[in-house]
Amino acid sequence: MDNFYITSFKTFFKIGIFTLGGGYAMIPIIESEVVEKKQWLTKEDFVDTVAIAQSSPGVFAINLSVFIGYKMKKVKGAIVTALGTALPSFLIILLIAMFFRHAQDNRVVEAMFRGIRPAVVALIAVPTFNMAKSARIGWSNCWIPIASAFAIWALGVSPIIIIILAALGGYLYGKIDTN
Repeated sequence: MDNFYITSFKTFFKIGIFTLGGGYAMIPIIESEVVEKKQWLTKEDFVDTVAIAQSSPGVFAINLSVFIGYKMKKVKGAIVTALGTALPSFLIILLIAMFFRHAQDNRVVEAMFRGIRPAVVALIAVPTFNMAKSARIGWSNCWIPIASAFAIWALGVSPIIIIILAALGGYLYGKIDTN
C-alpha cells in the first residue's frame, strides 16, 4: 500500500481524535499538518479548499478531509482521509452512548462540559481570523460578512440569496479587478 494512504489516515485520525469543537476547531491543526508539515497543499490551496468545504453540503471536517485526500490521490485518497477523520468521532460517540446514562446527571461531567465551552469558542475564533487574513478581509471589506450575517439573522433573508449575491459580487469584482 502506498505510504501516502497510511500517512494520511494516521494524520487525519490523530486530528479527529484530539480535536474538540468540530470541524472549525480542526482548521488550524489540519493546516499545520497539511500545509506546513507535510506540504501537501499550499496556503492558498488550503484556503480555497476550506471555502469549498464550507459551501458543500455535509459535515465540514469530512468535506475538508475528502477534498484534501482527493487532491492528493483522487477517490482512494478521499476515502482514506474521510475514514481517518470520521472514525475517531464515531468511536468516541459510541463509547459515550454506551456510558452516558450512568454519567448524564453527574455534576463533575456537567462541570467539565461547561469548562470546555470557552475553549471551543476560542478554537473556532482563531482560525476564522487567520482565514480572514488569508482571504484578504480587512477593514475595507469586513462589512460584507457582517452585513450578510445581520441580513440572515435580523431580517430573515435566505442564506441562499446571500450566497448567490456573494457569487455575483465576486464575479463582478473579478471582472472589474482584472480590467
